[in-house]
Order: sequence, then C-alpha cells, then structure tokens
Amino acid sequence: MDALFVPLANVVGASVDQVKLITCLLVAYPLGSVFVRIPSQHQWAKHLFNISITFFLTCVVLGLWTGFLQLLGSTVATYVIAKSMTGWRMPWVVFVVVMGHLTVNHVIRAIFQWSYEKIEVTSPQMVLTMKLTTFAWNVYDGRRPVAELDKWQSEKRITQYPSLLAFLGYAFYFPGFLVGPYLDYASYASLIDESVFKKAEKGDVNEKKDSGASALSQKARRLLPDGRKRVAYRKLLTGLVFLGLYVTQIGTFSFEEALKDWFTTKSLLYRIVFFQICGFFERSKYYAIWTLTEGASIVTGNGFTGYGPRGESLWNDAANVDVLNIELGPNFKVLLDSWNMKTNVWLRECVYKRVTPKGKKPGFRSGMITFMTSAFWHGVAGGYYLAFFFGGFIQTAGRLCRSNLRPLLLPADYNPKTSGKLPSPSLAKRLYDVVGIACTVLLTNYTAAPFMLLSIRSSLQGWGALGWYGHVMIVGSFAFFYGGGAAWCQGLQKRRVKAAGVTTNGHGHKTGNGTTPVTPGAGVLPPVDLAVKREL
Repeated sequence: MDALFVPLANVVGASVDQVKLITCLLVAYPLGSVFVRIPSQHQWAKHLFNISITFFLTCVVLGLWTGFLQLLGSTVATYVIAKSMTGWRMPWVVFVVVMGHLTVNHVIRAIFQWSYEKIEVTSPQMVLTMKLTTFAWNVYDGRRPVAELDKWQSEKRITQYPSLLAFLGYAFYFPGFLVGPYLDYASYASLIDESVFKKAEKGDVNEKKDSGASALSQKARRLLPDGRKRVAYRKLLTGLVFLGLYVTQIGTFSFEEALKDWFTTKSLLYRIVFFQICGFFERSKYYAIWTLTEGASIVTGNGFTGYGPRGESLWNDAANVDVLNIELGPNFKVLLDSWNMKTNVWLRECVYKRVTPKGKKPGFRSGMITFMTSAFWHGVAGGYYLAFFFGGFIQTAGRLCRSNLRPLLLPADYNPKTSGKLPSPSLAKRLYDVVGIACTVLLTNYTAAPFMLLSIRSSLQGWGALGWYGHVMIVGSFAFFYGGGAAWCQGLQKRRVKAAGVTTNGHGHKTGNGTTPVTPGAGVLPPVDLAVKREL
C-alpha cells in the first residue's frame, strides 16, 4: 500500500511510515462510530471487530506481518500461562516472557540502528506488554482474598476467566493498539457490555437533574452518554494542531541542532533559550499522537468517568497526557504525573507495589527495580539510562526545595489539617512558584535530550553544548542544602513559628493553637520515585 502514501509523504515532508501511522490513528475515528453501533448483546462481534481492524491496520497498512504474529504469540502465551498456573509465580512468569520478548526486539532494533521514525513491532509491543502483564496481575488478584487487596486491585481483579476470543479482543483493541494508551481488562469488559454507562441508565447522576440535558443518547437504544463525539473530535482537532506544529517546525527546532557546529558559535544564553523552544516541538509529536488516540478511544466509549457539575459527560480515563501541566508544571513531580499517565499507572501497580515485601513500605530496592523495568521497557539505548539516572537527582533536589524552602513562604501558623485551603500566596510565594516553573522547564528539556539523541556520546555532546547547565543547577542545590542550607532553613522556620506564637508538641511538631498536632509533611505531596514516573 506504499503507493497510496508516498505522494502524501512527499507533500508534507514526512516519512512514509509516519504518514501511515497518522492515517491509522485518523481512520480509528469513523471505525469507532461503527464499533459503538454493534449491540452490547453481541459481544463476540465487538471482539471480532477489534481483532479484524487491528489485523488490517497492522498487517495490510503498516506491513508488520511478522510483527503481528509475534504479538499474537505473546498474547496466546500469556492467556495459557495465566490460565494454567495458579500460584504466586504466575504473573512473574508472564512478566519475564513478555518483557524478555520485548527486550529482544529492542536489541534487534538497536543492532540495525533503525531510526525512531521507522514503524516496527516494538511500538505496539510496548503497549501490549503493559496490557498482558496487567492482565496477569489482575487474574492473580482475582484468586486472592479481597481483604488482602488495595482499592485498585479490588476494582480491577478478574474472578471469571475470559474466553480466548474476549482476551484477543482486549489485547487487540484497535484505538490504542499502536501507540497506546493501554487499558486494563476490567475497563475493556465494562466497555464491551456497556456496564460502564449503567449508572447513567439508573439515573445515578444528581448533577444532571437540573441541567435539562438527556442522560443518555437514545440512538439505536445505546447507553452512550451524550457529548462523546463532541469531546472526541475536539481531541482530534487538538491532536492535528500539535501534529502540524511538529511537522512544520521540527526541521528547525530539534534537539539534534545541539550537535551541529553552528550551535556552539552562539552565546550560552542563546543556546539555552533555543533549546527550550526545541523541547516544546520535540514533545509536540507525543502530544499529537496521544491526543489523537485518546479521542479515538472516546469515540468507542472508552474513558467515561461520569458527569460534571453542569451535567456534561466527562471522558478523562483515556487521557495519557496533560499538556498544560507539562509545559507549565510548578515542579518535576507534577510534570511526571502528567506525562504518559497510563504507563505511570502500570509501573506503580504492576512493578513498584508488587516487588515490595508484604507488610513493608516501598523503599530503595522497589524504586531501583521499577527503574530498571522502565528503562528496559523503553529500549536499550544509553540515552534512556542517562536521563533516568539524572532524573533521580532532580527528584531529590525537588524534595529538598519543597521541604526546606516552601515552608518559609507560607504563614508560620498555617496548619494544613485545620486551615483547609492554602492561604492567598504572598508576593514571595508567587515568585517562588514562577521560579519553580522556570526551573522545571529548564530541567525537563535538559533531561529529555538523551531520550531523543539516544546514544551516550550524542547525549553528552548535547549536554556539553548547553554548558552542562542542568548539572550545575542540581549540584548547586545539593551543595547549598547539604552544605548547611537545609539546617539554616529549618532554623529560620523554627524562629518564624516561635515568633508567631505557635506551640509544638513533645515531638517538635506544630500544633497550631497548642492542642491539635500536625502530622509532619501533611498537605505536602509525597515524593515519587522517578522509577515510577517516566520522562519521554
């Protein structure tokens, strides 16, 4: 089918593989409208529809015939292992088999030095890896006592083993098959039988009673809430805008410019500012494809989360990226929480929690194992490991700033437990927030460079062309806090608390009016290990 895409690729100046991928993402929108018209009582037809469309797009359009057979093999192997093994080793066996297969293909890609523009099996396999390993853990949780499970595990557990057709339909769910986002089996099953919409059918939405809006679309007697297409096609438009930005600007604003001779002839300030612009356009590709797939998922009914205060239907569960919180995140944690969100869930629920011994809190060991999992999931390029390693230091520096500097900018008598919302920020606090956004943007683009430059040599060359400013920022913060700055900040805070007349309990914790103890760190977001949240 290349003859159909070569002329378009020449017009837009993109590779044939890129044009094919975008075409697959766009075709998913009208196909999604067909999918929702299949009656819920014919679930087998919905499963077959998913399998057929994914087969056509993967094999006929993209030409990944061998790749499809590999993915089918991993899927069937997971189904057999999860069904036949009943002990605690089952999900780990699935994990080793699926991740091992993915790593082999990552190595093959590295050996042949394929460009990231080339579409091959590892892209859909990364998504499938998350789905298959999550399924194995959900089956394992379904065989455990409910009392041993946390909220997520209880909601996602599988107590009735699905048929092979249903499992294949889940694995090859077409809107998110190629680039994500992935979904768990419980969400897929509720989409197929439309039980995710049943609360609307029962009128269990108080917000809608005064809105004058119909709770359900009555077309074809479906349970789909109103507003689905409006939200989905707004995502489509947003994705196309980001795609246009990427296609038209990436030739000028690319991280690879830092490797060219002209770049080092400019002043350091110019290079740093230029690199921030490059960062936005490099990310715009991911904004485009993830927003497009989110919209396509919503067309099929995936992502429904209830209703808003004005009775409008909400479709937030298919989101994989929050652009505003990435580009203007006040700190690194907020940014990481907003990037590739479904992968963050997978790492947290299927790795971070699972490697933690029962009855103990996750620690350094859990974080390092999760880090290694995330790194291998990405690939074998050295740039991934450089970025993860440096990102860990950014996380530590962020925690030091939040625990030592931030309290100095809040009222000394502020009590998170009794005061509720944060007070109106002072000028100093506003400046702190602005500086936080600026530092987050600078460090994000600095850390993201190795993900696009890939090789260790190119990554180090790029960092060198930027004057190693990210390292200077992090080393400087460590030198300040560990060189006496942390003790100075804590002493200053104690003097502020004392001057404000706030007493402490026997452990030195603030008690507000002297009677209500305050939990240390209350109201402050807990630190999140970089291994649980990934960059690019």
